[in-house]
Parts: sequence; structure tokens; C-alpha cells
Amino acid sequence: MEEDLSPFSKEETDKGLILDNNIEGSGGVEGLAFEAGTPPHEAVSYDAGLELCCQGREQNGGAKKTAHRDRAQALQLRRDLVYLDTVHNEKELALQKAREELRACRHRIGLISKRQAAVMAEAAQEKEANNVAAVGRLQATSNRLCSELEIERDLESSIIATLKEQEKSMWHIEILEGQLGASRKALEEEEEAEGRRLQERAAQRLKEEKAAIRKAERSQLLRIRKSTLSQEALRIRHQKLVDDAQKNHKIAIRFLKASLGRVREQQQKAEAESRQHLKRRMDAVLALKNNITANRETLRKFQAWGQARAELAEQKTQAEKEAILAQGGDAFKQLFHQRRRQELEAQKRASEEEQKQRRLEIMNRLWKEEVEENRRRKPPAPAQATGQRTLRDKTWCYVADFVDGMAATAPSYPHNAEYSVMFPKVVPLLQTISSESMQSELGIYSKPEEETLAKPEISGLWDEDYKPYQVPKDDVDRKPVGGTKMDKDILARTLERLRSGVIHKQVVSGHEFKGRPFNSKPELIHFKDFDIGKVYKKKITLINATYTINYCKLVGVEEHLRDFIHIDFDPPGPMSAGMSCEVLVTFKPMLNQDLEGSVSFLAQTGGFSVPLICSAKKCSLSLDKSLIDFGCYVVGETTSRVLTLTNVGGLGTEFKFQRAVESCDQVTSMNTSSIVMYEEKSLYDKPLPSVSENLFEGNESSPVETRKAESKEMEEVRHAESEGITMTTITELPPSEEETEMEIELGEVTEGVIGPFSSIKVPIIFTPSIPGEIQNKFKVTFKNPQCPTLYFKVIGVAIDVPVWVPNPNVDLKICMYDRLYQDSVVVQTRSKVALRLRFEVCKELQAHMELLPETGYIQAMSSYSVQLKFLPRHSLPKDAEMYFDKETRVLEAPMTIWVADQVKPVEFTVQAIITTSDLEISPSEVDFGHCTIYEAIRAKITLHNHSLLLQEFGFLGLPKFVDIQPNDGFGTILPLESLQLDVIFQPTKAKEYTFELICKTEINRQFKVSCRAVGVHPPLELSHYQIKFSATPLYDTAVATLYVINSHLSMNMMTHTVPRIGSQEPAPVGPTSFEFLLPPDVPITISPSVGTVLPGKKCLVQVAFQPVLPEELVRQEALQALNKELEGRLVRKDMISQKKDTRRQSLLTMKMQNRERPFRVSISPNPELQKQELRTSCEEYQAAQANLTRNFTGKFDKFVVPCVVASGDIKDRKEGKPLSFSPHNTLYLELWCPAVAPAIMVMSDKGKTIFNFGDVAVGHRGVKKVSIQNISSEDLTVHFSLLNPLGPFIILNPFSKLLSGEIQVLGLSFLPQESSVAQETLDIITTKGKLTLTLLGTGVASVIVCSIEGDVLNMGYVIARESVSSTFKLQNYSTLPIKFSMKLDSLSPRRNEDRQQVPQFLLSAVQRTDVVGTQNLNGQSVFSVIPVEGVIDPGKAQDFTVTFSPDHESLYYSDRLQVVLFNKTISHQILLKGAAREHMMFVEGGDPLDVPVESLAVIPAFDLEHREGETRLSPTPSAETEEMRAILVTLEYLQLDTPTPSPPASRELQVGCIRTSQLSQKKSVEFSLDSVPALQHKGFTVEPSRGFVERGQTKTITISWMPTADFDPDHPPVVSALLLLRGDVKETYKVLLVAQVVTSP
Repeated sequence: MEEDLSPFSKEETDKGLILDNNIEGSGGVEGLAFEAGTPPHEAVSYDAGLELCCQGREQNGGAKKTAHRDRAQALQLRRDLVYLDTVHNEKELALQKAREELRACRHRIGLISKRQAAVMAEAAQEKEANNVAAVGRLQATSNRLCSELEIERDLESSIIATLKEQEKSMWHIEILEGQLGASRKALEEEEEAEGRRLQERAAQRLKEEKAAIRKAERSQLLRIRKSTLSQEALRIRHQKLVDDAQKNHKIAIRFLKASLGRVREQQQKAEAESRQHLKRRMDAVLALKNNITANRETLRKFQAWGQARAELAEQKTQAEKEAILAQGGDAFKQLFHQRRRQELEAQKRASEEEQKQRRLEIMNRLWKEEVEENRRRKPPAPAQATGQRTLRDKTWCYVADFVDGMAATAPSYPHNAEYSVMFPKVVPLLQTISSESMQSELGIYSKPEEETLAKPEISGLWDEDYKPYQVPKDDVDRKPVGGTKMDKDILARTLERLRSGVIHKQVVSGHEFKGRPFNSKPELIHFKDFDIGKVYKKKITLINATYTINYCKLVGVEEHLRDFIHIDFDPPGPMSAGMSCEVLVTFKPMLNQDLEGSVSFLAQTGGFSVPLICSAKKCSLSLDKSLIDFGCYVVGETTSRVLTLTNVGGLGTEFKFQRAVESCDQVTSMNTSSIVMYEEKSLYDKPLPSVSENLFEGNESSPVETRKAESKEMEEVRHAESEGITMTTITELPPSEEETEMEIELGEVTEGVIGPFSSIKVPIIFTPSIPGEIQNKFKVTFKNPQCPTLYFKVIGVAIDVPVWVPNPNVDLKICMYDRLYQDSVVVQTRSKVALRLRFEVCKELQAHMELLPETGYIQAMSSYSVQLKFLPRHSLPKDAEMYFDKETRVLEAPMTIWVADQVKPVEFTVQAIITTSDLEISPSEVDFGHCTIYEAIRAKITLHNHSLLLQEFGFLGLPKFVDIQPNDGFGTILPLESLQLDVIFQPTKAKEYTFELICKTEINRQFKVSCRAVGVHPPLELSHYQIKFSATPLYDTAVATLYVINSHLSMNMMTHTVPRIGSQEPAPVGPTSFEFLLPPDVPITISPSVGTVLPGKKCLVQVAFQPVLPEELVRQEALQALNKELEGRLVRKDMISQKKDTRRQSLLTMKMQNRERPFRVSISPNPELQKQELRTSCEEYQAAQANLTRNFTGKFDKFVVPCVVASGDIKDRKEGKPLSFSPHNTLYLELWCPAVAPAIMVMSDKGKTIFNFGDVAVGHRGVKKVSIQNISSEDLTVHFSLLNPLGPFIILNPFSKLLSGEIQVLGLSFLPQESSVAQETLDIITTKGKLTLTLLGTGVASVIVCSIEGDVLNMGYVIARESVSSTFKLQNYSTLPIKFSMKLDSLSPRRNEDRQQVPQFLLSAVQRTDVVGTQNLNGQSVFSVIPVEGVIDPGKAQDFTVTFSPDHESLYYSDRLQVVLFNKTISHQILLKGAAREHMMFVEGGDPLDVPVESLAVIPAFDLEHREGETRLSPTPSAETEEMRAILVTLEYLQLDTPTPSPPASRELQVGCIRTSQLSQKKSVEFSLDSVPALQHKGFTVEPSRGFVERGQTKTITISWMPTADFDPDHPPVVSALLLLRGDVKETYKVLLVAQVVTSP
């Protein structure tokens, strides 16, 4: 404990906060060892410094600041004093705790002593009673109390010792504080001076801040002005933008309408085109149908012809064979030679056709070369003729389109292009015409420009015989043709000179050489595929081709080649015949373009030149085939051809193979194909010769050759018949584009990059899937735009397989598991030979499906039937997961028919929907639970049909106590349907039931449901298990009665049935209790709901039915009413805004409307919020309830109320422990409750039946009128229930009769007499029901709280003729608005009467002043209040301003302000005080020396003449007037007979400076008190003796007195001192100090 009471902690000791000179130890009270008479060294030094500082201040009038060392000492002293105060507080707290512990210890000692005495007395009594056990127990208790008493006394002694030590340490601390008191006071004065300096600095800073604020305000005004101007500019700009936007919007709308019109026109046009297209397609379909019909007839005819020809050929062969045999020859050999000759003839025809094809290709190449040559030589055509075609060109294009089945005009091409590009459709046409016609046509096409249709602008301008305009001979010099004779002579001489000098004729052996003197090897200098920037060199050899010696000289190259071509040639001199020389040609290309020219040389026999060509890199692409004919292939087979794309140029490019989609390449006509049928199986596998080419050529032949083509076709048909081939021509629709794409496909390489001088091979794959002729056109596009698109065509013929299934989809419909289904599959063949068939079922379905027989032979031109057996098992979804869809239960299994020697098998599909025959009954087990013999239990079961087929069902063999509805458990259930069935169980006696319900289907499947139940015979029974109430009006009550009967009198089970639960023990005979359990929120009341029935007795029970409207329905009606009201407000607001819009159509109004729209949306009613409001407010709820009641049409409800039963009397149960009610013995009561509308209704206030008078002041009356209407068809007699005669509610006008449809007004009043809440119920009773009115009201007393504490408002000191204001607040805490008025006693009418009484200071020494004190001399009230009257709303507050305006000097201004409520009750009385001075300084304190009432003879302080007279009489006139006033200060020292010294007696004087608005040189008041040493000699201490007081502040002068050693009680000391105040004037106060010693307060 000593450690806990230590005043110093280790941390504080370590920090060095303990005085080193005062504390010797590290902690504890013992460390405070010092001499009582000697203060610490630092304190002495600080006092000395402080005295020096004070002396210096008195001598110098504001000395310099202390040095740094003194400042440090002062700081250290301040820290020590703070720490000393902390130690003092801690010691005082420890002392208080020790005293409290001592007090508690002594209290416990007393209690233990009392307890010990009581125990001793009780032990004596027990000892007298010879109760040894009690005596022993009490002695043990006494011994324990003795030990506790000793412990507490030891604790008391230790606490006392500790307390003494604490008090001793406390005394030492107080002595130390007394020694440092003077230092503390000096330090406080220094802090006050520092505070004043800080205030002055703060005032200066405040001035600077105010100046800065004014400057900032000016800047803010400038910014606001600039912002206003900028906003105005922005508004104008925004206005302009809005106008422009509106104009643009109108324009946009106009353009939008036009665009929409065009779109509609386009849509209508597209619809018309689509209708026309659909019509054309329908016409084409009809034509196709007719063609198919006709072709079928033709096919039958050709078949008949073919059979006839075959028979004739066979007969002819047989006749020849017989003839040969008759002649004795070898028939087989003869026929073999004949067959051989036929083959040779066929080969001959094939070779002729091949030669013909080659000739056509040669002619095509020759034609291309000639066209190219003509293009080079042909001059450029006139600009007007560009893009025109000749009549022959159009004719060829038309013929080509006619051949392809289209009558469209081919696109136009320029004349200077190649023929293959100009006329791509003429190329296949050239393959069909003869070489003679080709030669003739080439002659025609050699000059296409002769038949051009272009015409010049000037007639005859393009004619060959046209001659340009020549100048007439009159306008030129008259010279003969060929020049004058002199000119001819000059020219001849010049030429002769040149020939003689340079060129000489070479004549050898009489032969003159003519021709080229030198031959160049090579003849052409060709730089191919050059790159810019590189240098290319070539050497040529010049060989002398003359007869003798010749010379060679380089002339040069043409001018446009000089920048690129450089020739290095060293003339060799004379060259003999056959000699050669070399020439080096260097080419440095700078441009990427072709160059053409020549290198010129001069020989002795004449000049010659070598041609030079520079060719840039180009792409030269070509296909090796333009037509790929696959021939005939069987459907399902796959073949391929290779197409080669070759680039012979020096530039590579990207290529892409794709299908041609040009309109001219689409085939929309009917194609004629040939289906070839073979009689022999061996010929079926052989590749057939292509007949499509013949057909193609026949279709493309000219009309002149039509007869030849037909005769040729007939010959081919005969030839095919002779070989055993039957050709049938049918007309069919061309395959669709998607099917063609699937059958004719490109290989893997369809796009890529082809390099220079390379080739790409692209495979073309033909996989026929549909019989008939298939053709497709492809194109090759290149990234290089200079490369033209290349086209090629692919054709092929697909022949159908000989065996097929007429019905490829065998649909078995819906099949069930584990049931057998059969069907037959028919297979047909068109082959003329018997074929072997093998039927195969997929491996996954081999366990479920079977085709019988597995192998068979189908005869020629016949059909074959196979049996399909399908027995689906439950493992089918797992086995055939690939073909079975578990979601849709659809099985699609492929079946395969393999035909011998046939690549593609015949497939057909077996489809079936697999379903189950299961019926599911849920739940599978039905537990009816416990059921009494007086009721039946219904359980619902669900019968679900999992099958996709309907099934018939029925429940058979039901026991007598079970029934199934509807239809007694029989019916038909649809696929995937679920039926709800009711199983009704009604036991006949108490036992346990276990049975099964069996459901059978039409296929004899059984489904069982297990059921169990327990029959119960309860010990009680009801007289009625069903009650039907009569029609009851809303909020009325209907009552019915029944009995609870206890018929259990005996336990003999042999004579009658006893109550029990199942097979359990019977219920005991005796009182049995019951309890009705009502469901929540039902309008039913049962009384009594709990009771006990004795054996053989019965108990009467009343059941009351009071129908009410559902709370949720009323809430919804209230919400709808609120929404309608809010919508009405919004509509009215919209109408007002629309009227404003019609008056002023300005843009600003439109903007405001746009801003209001989202606001209207935002105030939409919130249902959750309104629900929350409806819970607290009842007006809307009651209105909705009345409306629903008025419109109520009736309602019927059925309730089932359980009644639990328990053995025993309910009175015998223990508190908090209910009886053990068994849930199995529960009885059920069924209630039928019809509700109707009431007979009378409240019509006023929206039909509310709750009338709340609200808050009414006590003593006031509130009145409400209620309109009652009879809405029934009969007149009613009315009675009213009695109200509390002492209550606040009264009926003003009761009535006794209410006619049908009549409305009566009932008056009700509410007059509260006290502040409380009142509520009563008024029943209006009629023969058809009653109407209940609820009356509510609250009496409210006025409650106002004033913010002034003590009801005294002191306004302080004010300069005379100035004013000061103060505010206070009144808060209304009541729920009513309160009317108030403010009244001053000085303005009361009884003021004159009160002034006639004796002054207050003569009657009472305690209260010297009257309520109404000194008043103004000018007649105006010295106090004023604003506002004088008004109303304070509930929960609100009102601010009041009190103004104090004195007109002369006085210290006793006072008045009383009364707050009057409702002009009756005085709520508060506030005493107003104030004082006024003529000058800015004042002194308060001391004993009163004057009276608080002004005398009529007193000269006012504002009399200037009197003041001036005193100034003139003064011997030392000065600017400041000096006045002498007296202040009496009486000090009473309380001396007690205790060792503790009493504190010194002290009084305080307040020196203040009044804040004023007058201008004065003095900003503060200076005060000083003289004769301080004399006062100290008498034991008086004055702190501070001098100082300054700022405006609006006060400073306290503390005067304390301690008796000196020579004090004489009989002669108390009386000392006076002068207190000098210097402000705007100088005032002198004589302070008279009187001290005395008293022994009691």
C-alpha cells in the first residue's frame, strides 16, 4: 500500500521533473525533506529577480526585457510549480481515498460487532433451550466473526498510520506552496502582461485581416461583375446556338422525311420485284412440272424404242448367227470380227474428233496471234469510239449467250484487248465449228473497225479518202510542184556529194549489193525483267554480210534512250566479208517502264540499225485448260483433275481461286442430261465415255448445222445401242449452288503466291451426290491489277446407283420400352441383273433392332422386302448414345444395305420416339398421421405419366375406410400429364392402419402406394363440429354456442369403446381440459377458450364472429387514394404551366418546362414510404376503410379451429407449467362466416370512425360534427351508449330515429380539464347492428423553457446615452402553438401605486433594491424588448432582443420582464439589471455606502457646468478631471481552535473598461494602488497593485489580510490607500481597508 501511495512515479523521476534541491529521495513522501523556514534557492533567486524587475519598472516606466538566463529560470520555475500542483492534487486524492477506506473499515467493524453481539445473544438463547447443535454452530460463527474483527482492526491501524503519513506529506507540500506563493503571483502577472501583448498583436492582426477581407470583397465584386458579363455573353451565345439547333432540326426533319419517303419507295419497289421474282419462280416451277411430265412420256417412249431396237438387234444377231452356222462357218469368230470392226470404227471416229479438236486449238492460237498483230499495227481509235462494239461482235456475244442458255447481252469490252478477254464465251464456241468456217470468220474479224457503229462529230472525218483542208494557192508562194529548178539542182548536188563521200555502191562481179550490210547476232537486243538501279550489259556481234570489205561506224541511239543506254564500240576498221566485231550495250534503268528503240550504225554501203527493247518485270499468267470435263461417274465416287496455273513473266503475284458469281455465268435454264443404263454388270464398273461434250457441241451449233447434229446424235445413239448401252434423255432442274459447291470442290491450294517463271497445280475434286449433269465456273483473281481475271469451267455427269429404298425414313412413331414393333422395308432396283444385298444394323443397336433376312438377292427390275424388328430395352440410351437424344427421346439410327460390287452403300434411317410406360405416384408413401373417429383426413397424391402416350388407369381393391376422388380413382392420363388425386381416410375405430393402394394400367402394369395411419378416439367431443353464422355486418358481432362433452365414464373396453390413441393405453376417467387455438388474424373469438369438463358433464362455449376488412386491402386503397390525389395536383400544375406557356412563348419558359419534367418524375409516390407513413397516420387509413366498407359487397370465409385436449384439471397445474396436451387428441371446429355491409355508415370526414380532437389546451373546447346515414332499406331506431359523465367527451344533439337513406349530424365536444390523453368509445346501436365511434383527444398544458439561467439578465456597464443589446430564447416544448406577450413592470399601470410604498432598502438588508430601479430621466423606458407579442410553433424557438439604453449615470438600473401566455398565464419573470457611467472606467466591489434610490436633490452626473466649476476651483488644473470616491472593504479573518492555520481573509475589486463607440485617445484604462508597503506592513496583500484593462474587459484586484504578530483584537487595523484610474478622465478612489478577526462565520 505504501508503494501505491507514493506521490512520484519512476518515469517522472527519470524525466527529471522533481526539484533537485527539494527532494532527496527517488520517490515516496520521505523524499520531501527540507527546512520549513528556508525557501528553495531557485525561488529566492526568482523573487530577487522579480523585485529588481518591479523596481526597474517603477523607475523606468516599462523596463527592458529580462535576460535569457532569467527567462530560463522563469520557465524552470513554471515547470516546478505545475509539477508541485500535480503532486498536491495527487496527495489530496490519496488522502481522500485513505479516509474513505478508513470510514469503510470502521463501518465494517461496527457491523461485525453488532453481528457478534447478536450471535452471542442467540447462542445464549439456544443454550437455555439446550440446543447443542445450534450452540456449536453459533460458537463457530462467533469465532469466525472474532477473527474477521481482528483482521479489520489491524487494517484500521495500518490505514490510520498511512493516513498520518499522507497528512504529514500534505503539510510539507502546502508549506512549500506557501513559500513559492510570491513567485507564483509574479509569474501570473508576467503571464497576464504577455496575454495583453498577445491581445494587442491579435488586434493589429485583426485590423490587417479586415483590410485584407475588404480588399478580397472588392476583388470578389469585380469577379462577380466579370462573371455576370461572361454569363450574359454565354446566355446570348447559348440562345443563338439553340435557335440554330432548332433551324437545323427542322431542316433535318425535312430531309429525314424525304429520306424516309425514298426508303419507302425502295421498299415498295423491292416488294414488287420480290413478287415478280416469286411469280417467275412459280411459273418456272409450273413449266418444270409440265416438262417433267412430258419428259416422263418421252422417257417411256425411248425405253420402248430401246427395248424394240434391242430385240431387233438380238434377232438380227441371232439370224446372222444362224445364217453363219447354216453356211458351216464359225459364228463366234464372225461376231468377234464384227465387234472388232465396230471398235476400230469407234477409235477412228475418236481420233478424227481429236484431230478436229487439235485443229481448232491451232486455229485459236493463230487467231490470237493475228489479233495481237492487228492490235499492234492498228492506230488508236478515236475517243468517241471507245467502248463501242461492232454489229458482228454483238452477234457473236448473242450466239454465245444462246448456247449457254441465256439470252442476255454480254458485257462490253474495249477493242484493243485480246480476243479471249473480249469474247470469253466465243472460245468454247470455236471448238464446235469447222476449220473452214473458222477460216472464213477469221477473215471477217481481221478488220473489226470496218463495221464500228461509232460516228465522228463531223461527217466524213474518219473516211480514208478524206483530205484535210489545204490553203488555197492564192495564199501561198507561186512555186512549181517539187520546187524550182535551182532547188532541185542544189538537192541533187548535195546528195551526190554525200553519196560519194560516205555511201558507196558495192558492185562485185557485176552484182550490186543491196540489203542490210551487217547482220546482228542476236538480231534483237532485249533486256528482260530489269530492276531499277541495276546495270545490265549485253554483247552483240556484227557480221559483215556484203560481198567485200566494208566499214562500220556507230551513229548512236535514239534520243529517249540516251539516258539509259550506253554503247561501247571500237570501230575495227575495214572488215572483210564474213568478219565480225563486237558491240557492248550497257543498260542502267531509271524508270520502271518499257522502252523501245534501236541502235543506229553507218556502213559504207548504207546505214542499218539493231532494234532494242527493254521490258520491265510483268506477270504473264495462263491456265493450261479452260474446260475440265470429268465425264460420267456414279454417285458416291470421287475423282480429281489437276489444273496448272503458269506464270511466264518475271513478276510474281498473289492468286486466289474462287467461284464465278457473274450473272452471265449463272445457269438458270433447263439442262438435258443423259442417264446411261447398262445391261451387264461388268460394264457398270467401267468408265463411260463422256457424252456431255457431244451434247454441248450439239447445243452450241448454228441453226444451219442443226440437222447434221441431230443425224449425228442418232448415229451415236444407235452405236451405243449396239454396244449394249441404253441412253435416255431426260430434262431435270439444275442442282442448287450449294449442292454444286459440295460436289465440285477445289483442293487444298486455293490461294497463295506464284513466283516468276513458275507454275502452281490446283486439284479439282468431283464427288457427285445427286444424279444429273453438274457444272460450275471458277475464276482466278490476282492481287496485281494489271493481271486479268482467268476463268475456267468444270462439268461432270453423275449417274445414280441402281439400288435404292423408296422410303429412306422408316418412322416407327412412338415406341415403349420392352415391347416389340415390326415394319417392312422395301428395296427396289433399276438394274437388269440380279444383285446380292447384305443388310447391316449399326453395332450400337444390334441388341435392340434386327433386319431379317440379313442377306438376299434382288432380281432385275424388281423389289425386295426385308423385315424390321425393334424391341427397345432400357439400356438403349446408354448403348446408342450417339443416335439417341436423351432430352427429346428421339432415336435416329442409320441402316446400311451393301450391294455387291458397288462402292457406295444404300442407306436408310429408322426413326422412333422411345418412351417409357411408367406411372409415378408421389409420394410413394402416404402417412395420414393420427386421425380421430369424428373426422376424415384428405391427402393429395400426384399421378405423373412419364410416357408420351396416354394411358388408362384405375385403383382397385380399396378398403372401406378409404376413398379416392375424382371418379372413384379411375380415369385416363394424357402424355406427360400430372393428375392430382385426393385420398380420403376416415377411421372407424381407434387402432393402427397399414394398407396399400394398387393402381393398374391398360397394359396390366401395377403401381403401389403404401399408406399408414393411426385412428384416435379422443376423450372429449363437441356437440357441433360445424357452425354456420348468419350474415354479419362489418365490424358487428354474431355469437353462436356449442358444448364440449366428456362422455368417458368407465374403463371397461368390453362394454363400449374407450378413448385412446391407436393401440395405446386408454385415457383415464376424470376431469379433462381443452383449449381452442385460433389461427392468427381471424375475426373469431371463442369464450372460454380454455376449460375443464368433468366426466359425464358438458361445458358451454360461445363463438363470436366480428368481420373486419383486411389490413393490407385497406392499405392498398389508401395508397390508391394518395396516388390519385397526387396525380390531380400534378394535372393542375401542368394546366397552370400550360396557361403560362400560351401567354409567353419564350425560350426561357421552354427551358423551365424541360427542367420540371425530371422533377415531376422524381416526385412520383413511393409505395414503401407511403406504407411507412400509413402506419403512423390514421387519417388516410380510416378514409380508405370507410370507403371499402361503404362499397363492400359481401364475403364468405371458412375457418377450421383446432381444440386440443389434455387429461386433468387446468386449475391443478403448477405456475408456468402447462398441461401436457396431446396433439393426437385434437378436435376440429369448422366455422362458416359470411360478412355483409353494415346498415349505418359515417359519411363525413371520408367515413372515418376514429375522431381525434387533437391537442386542445386545458380549459378550451373542441367540437366535431359527424354525419350518420342509414344505407339500408328500412327505418332504424337509434340508441347511444353512455359516456363517462366525468370525462371530457359530451354528445351535443342525440337523436332516436334514422329513416332509410336519411343523414343525421351528430355533434361531439371535447373539454379537457387536465394535461392528459383521453379516449372513449361511443356505440350507435340499431336493430341491424351497431356502429362504434372512437373518440380521442389530448389535453395539453403550455410548456416554455427560457434560455436565461436564474431568470436574471445583467446587461453590465454601459456609457450613458449609449445602448447595448442582449438576446435570449424561449423554446416551445408543447405540441400546441403558444401565443405570448412581453410586459415590463416599469410600464405597468400599477407602477404609480408601487412607488408610493416604502423603499426596499429600508425594509430588508438583504434585498436593498426594488424590482423596478432607476429609470431614464427623459421618460423613455431604459429597457426595451423585441418582439413584444407573437406565436411560437410547436417544437420551435423564438429569439428576443433586450436593449439597455440609459440616459444618465447610475448603478441601479433594473426592471422586470414578464412572459404572459394566452394573455392569462405568466410563464416567466426575468429580472433585468444594468449600470451606466459617464466615463469608460468603473470599479466594482466593496461594501455599499449609498442607497439604490435616487434623490430628487442629487445633481446629475451629466451636469457640465458643475463639473467645470469643480475644475476651476481645483488648485492643479489639468486636462483630466480628478474625482474622489470612497470604497469600503471589510476583511474578516476566521480564526478557529484547530492546529491548522486558517486561510487569509480576502476580498476582490473589479476594475473594468467599458466598450464604447466614442472616439477617445485612450484605448485602455490604467490603474495603480499606492501605499503598498504600508499595507504589507499591516498584513494586507494587494495583487496586482497596478495594471492595464482593455476595452470590454475587467481585471480583478485581490486584497487579502493575514493577522500580523502584533495584532491587537481590540484595535482592528484601518488602512486607506488611493486607487488611481486613468482613462478618458482621471478618477481617484479612496479605498478604506478594515480588518477584523472573527471566531465563527
